[in-house]
Amino acid sequence: MGNSDTKLNFRKAVIQLTTKTQPVEASDDAFWDQFWASTISVQDVFALVPAAEIRAVREESPSNLATLCFKAVERLVQCADSGCPSEKERQIVMNCTRLLTRILPYIFEDADWRGFFWSTIPGASRGGCLDEDVDENEARPLAESLLLAIADLLFCPDFTVQSHKKNSTDPAEEIRSMDSCEYIWEAGVGFAQSPPLNYVHDLNRTELLKLLLTCFSEAMYLPPSSESKVINPWVAFFCSAENRHTLPLFTSLLNVVCGYDPVGYGIPYNHLLFSDSHEQLVEQALQILVVALDASASPSAEEEEKGPAGPENLFVNYLSRIHREEDFSFILRGLTQLLNNPLVQTYLPRSTKKIHFHQELLILFWKFCDFNKKFLFFVLKSSDVLEMLVPILFYLNDARADQSRVGLVHIGVFILLLLSGERNFGVRLNKPYTLRVPMDIPVFTGTHADLLIVIFHKVITSGHQRLHPLFDCLLTVIVNISPYLKSLSMVAANKLLHLLEAFSTPWFLLSAPQHHHLVFFLLEVFNNIIQYQFDGNSNLVYSIIRKRTVFHQLANLPTDKASIQSALQKKKSGISRVNSADGEAMEDSRPAAPSEPGTLKASLEATPGIDKITEKSQVSKDGTMVAVPHSPQSPCDSSAINGASDTESNSESGPELLSWKTRLPLQTIMRLLQVLVPQVEKICIDKGLTDESEILQFLQHGTLVGLLPVPHPILIRKYQANAGTAMWFRTYMWGVIYLRNVDPPIWYDTDIRLFEIQRI
Repeated sequence: MGNSDTKLNFRKAVIQLTTKTQPVEASDDAFWDQFWASTISVQDVFALVPAAEIRAVREESPSNLATLCFKAVERLVQCADSGCPSEKERQIVMNCTRLLTRILPYIFEDADWRGFFWSTIPGASRGGCLDEDVDENEARPLAESLLLAIADLLFCPDFTVQSHKKNSTDPAEEIRSMDSCEYIWEAGVGFAQSPPLNYVHDLNRTELLKLLLTCFSEAMYLPPSSESKVINPWVAFFCSAENRHTLPLFTSLLNVVCGYDPVGYGIPYNHLLFSDSHEQLVEQALQILVVALDASASPSAEEEEKGPAGPENLFVNYLSRIHREEDFSFILRGLTQLLNNPLVQTYLPRSTKKIHFHQELLILFWKFCDFNKKFLFFVLKSSDVLEMLVPILFYLNDARADQSRVGLVHIGVFILLLLSGERNFGVRLNKPYTLRVPMDIPVFTGTHADLLIVIFHKVITSGHQRLHPLFDCLLTVIVNISPYLKSLSMVAANKLLHLLEAFSTPWFLLSAPQHHHLVFFLLEVFNNIIQYQFDGNSNLVYSIIRKRTVFHQLANLPTDKASIQSALQKKKSGISRVNSADGEAMEDSRPAAPSEPGTLKASLEATPGIDKITEKSQVSKDGTMVAVPHSPQSPCDSSAINGASDTESNSESGPELLSWKTRLPLQTIMRLLQVLVPQVEKICIDKGLTDESEILQFLQHGTLVGLLPVPHPILIRKYQANAGTAMWFRTYMWGVIYLRNVDPPIWYDTDIRLFEIQRI
């Protein structure tokens, strides 16, 4: 009965707030205390404070909404200062936290209100306390008071951390004198002790982090901007030196994420018996980390440009300074263990817990590689990088047909593009692939490079049409790794030849001005392997010989207007599936499925072209990379030479076609065919060979030394940070966070402007 009375009293207070025509005085504590006098669950707060009523108060009684926010922050500040010694104060903190989480999105969606939290409130001092006699110039904006109170409360003994003091200590004194670096939540980076798990502390931290994430979410209510200097004031202040807890908070969040083991004690079906309060904390910690590390909030990403960049983002600073091998090992092991979790198969269906925050983990991995080059080199110096690669390829394959997961495919490809710019990545891919992760791909025996090529082929030939802009990126990854691939399997070799066959059909090649880039990329792959890895690649050489007509047709592509028109009239839909028979799929695999009708998805910004996000480097003889000056006429890096758009007819492209046709790098392949085809034909006739394996054996012992053109220098296209991808990451990250926070639905049905929510 008590619970329903509590809800009734709370609801009455909400109704009074919306119906009172006169402003309620801030000093009327009897009225305001109704909002935090008794415990109300977060679900009840969302149900009892409807969106329409928040908007009505905002429009019709703005001073009441302002006072409610002010009083809730004031109570949080008071409780943070006192150290929350009593159960009553802890309950007040929870209620104020839930109420502000509910209200803030409606403050942000109205441009007139957005500055409200950054206005100074009479009586709010820089010291954090609220006092009537504070000088106007000393006043602290409400947002700052709120953020500092949240930070203090996240290190509040016996509320969110274990107390180290004896019972006689005054809690307020303990809060003032504490060094929060001694209270880091979990062992890991920079901290050796692991405090005992405390699910009440976990729940309290989770709710405070949810409020913090809601504060940061003002970014969702601003339209996309390519300005790289857009600073989120909430993140900028929270991650600045003004917050005395930045270091212990950064390490706490990182250690909670990387130290999480979803399998628990290894007891099957354990997750069905207990709700994992720790998993909720891990999710919130991860989302706070990726938002706090967003480049829009970190002036350090733009260090070269001087200007009013705001305070330094200490989260980015701390991340960039991690350097100990054991810390890198802890972080990488934590991320790979969690990313591999959905791939783990057991003999008992649904017996192990599957995590759902893989997209946020990929964003965090991206941030680490972007801000800490030592971490990137650590990842690539052993075959541990393959522990990242396999789950990324699994997600690409699994999500390829689902338009609600286009963003997931993009981030996976961006990470592989970043890694492929380093020689070590290509070298590591030669390790045999022996895992049996259930994927609907043909069974093959080969290396991790074969796995990558087979899955990229799947994404290109049977992915959702919204993945077409990624084709350049996918092929660039293959070009970057190709000089280091020692032995492609027959399955992977056939997939590469099938792509060339599909991309070089005249109707496809001529139907858009950029399509010839795809052919240039594939020819570059073949040239790299022939020139630098000929000895172990008899499978690819054999496939090239079998498909030699494709190369001859390319060399003889007609350039007259009549032939071009005729080719365009034969246009088919999609990319040719010819000879793409996949053979038997792996056991236990299921085909990639399109999204369920009714699924919600967030719109994404367009990604810049490959020439905008990469820079060419030439590999010199000693293995070092030298940047190549950008040439606007290079075939694969300039988008449509004459600027024709995707939709314009290309029928007038005779001269342009001629210009790139003459640059097709076919010399090496034509020389190979010229030398080897007669030899293969001769032994087939002389020995009556019809068996593929004997021809392969002949090719294995063959050599082209002295017969090929002089090897060309190896060109690597390295990912370059740019405003376009920074904006893409921002919209993708917030879209993921919006869709993943459904209980409670913090931002649902509010006026988001960074992206659109669409129902499939």
